[in-house]
Amino acid sequence: MKNSQQLESTMSCAEFQEQLPELFASGNGGVPSDPNLQAHLDTCENCSALVRDLQYIADQARMLLEPAQDEPSDDVWSNIQNKLKSEQAEGGFPSSPPLPS
Repeated sequence: MKNSQQLESTMSCAEFQEQLPELFASGNGGVPSDPNLQAHLDTCENCSALVRDLQYIADQARMLLEPAQDEPSDDVWSNIQNKLKSEQAEGGFPSSPPLPS
């Protein structure tokens, strides 16, 4: 059986990086289940940094797709709309902008 140094020596950075799409598609957050990939990752600073960077980018992209936690509730928007209607009914502002002369 090979030890981790022997496993790492059989995989180049290019070979490891070819596996990156599958590594992130697996949903493991960039943590390889393949011992060859893990051995390379454990011993290669460049590939480890690359995986960390890609994980950060993936996390940031995921956050962009998630709804914000501090968005106003629907009640806030309803209150604003009701206030605008009330002011319009009281003549606080014209219902439509004046036409240019």
